[in-house]
Order: sequence, then structure tokens, then C-alpha cells
Amino acid sequence: MRSTFSAPAPIPGALAGKSSWQMDPAHSHVEFAVRHLMISSVKGAFDDVQGTVLVDESDVRTVLVDVTIQVASIDTRQEQRDAHLRSADFFDAARFPTITFRSRMVEGNHHDSDFRLVGDLTIRDVTREVVLDVSAEGRLTDPWGAERAGFSARGKIDRTDFGLTWNQALDTGGVLVSNEVRISIEVELVRQATQPAA
Repeated sequence: MRSTFSAPAPIPGALAGKSSWQMDPAHSHVEFAVRHLMISSVKGAFDDVQGTVLVDESDVRTVLVDVTIQVASIDTRQEQRDAHLRSADFFDAARFPTITFRSRMVEGNHHDSDFRLVGDLTIRDVTREVVLDVSAEGRLTDPWGAERAGFSARGKIDRTDFGLTWNQALDTGGVLVSNEVRISIEVELVRQATQPAA
């Protein structure tokens, strides 16, 4: 999650007067890994990701995360494979250009170093609940006066739950591409100016 993007649209029902943070795309990454031929892993990333996080500092369970990923920005370091992933066999980027994640609840305390974030992941217009294990990596003021916070998150999904069903059987048994997709996220957030109370 590497280019410069426009600011994301505000989250509906935003928490007026609360803490608002925006992802720094130059220092944030959304990566994934799938098993290939049952013996190795293929890793990739999305280069165009933007997101906003709204936090109610007085309520440890209130965190609103809104992330949008541009499917066409997928990068597995192999252009032919990337084109196949953008095609109707997989993400069908022409019809479904974005992947979104919207949080619904926090399990635990977002002030703690580790907690779980539960939300809705939408791929190809199919929405499923996803649970991410989140670790807080630190919070500080940078040399230019901006407050920053770092988080890492891990999770996994079954791609077939989202209609990503393309595969090929192997003569030796098994399949070409695993159904399980492991997700790895590194995020650096920048605190935005305080919103005026409604």
C-alpha cells in the first residue's frame, strides 16, 4: 500500500471531533501470498491503496477503517501473470475495479499492542467477513511535526469465497493454485487536523 494518491472519501457517519488518520502510501504495503504447484509460494502486492482510519479515543472498541484498493495495480513481478490476475478468470478488473475493506468492530482494545479487527472485505461485489490480527508498531511525531502511527496486520481468506475459482488440476495430484490466500499488511498512518465537533 507506493504512489501518491488523492485523499479518500470520508467514511459515512464519521466520528466528528475524533482522531482522524490517513494512510501514507509511500510507507504502507498490502501484500499477499498463495501456494503454487503445492510446493512454493507466489507473492504479490497492490501498488494503489488508500485509506482512512477514524478513532474514538474515549471508546477502545470504536475504530472505523475504510480502505480501497485498485485491482489494476496488482504486481507479482511477472507481467503475464498480472494480466491473467486482472482478467475475468480472477479479479475481472474491468468489471470490478476495486477491492474494499470496511471495519465493523474491534476485538480487544485498540490501545493495546495487539488486537483483532473485524470487517467486511468486498471482492468482485462479493462481501465476506474477515478477521485481521493487528499489532501496533509505535506512535511518534516525525521531524516535520506530523504525528504518525505504525501497524502491521495478518489474515487469510479462501479466494473461492469471492468467486475467484479458476484453477488447474495437476497430474501428480493437487491443484496449480491454492485456495488459501495469506494477507500481510504494513501501514503507516498520519494524523489529520482535528475535525470540528458537529
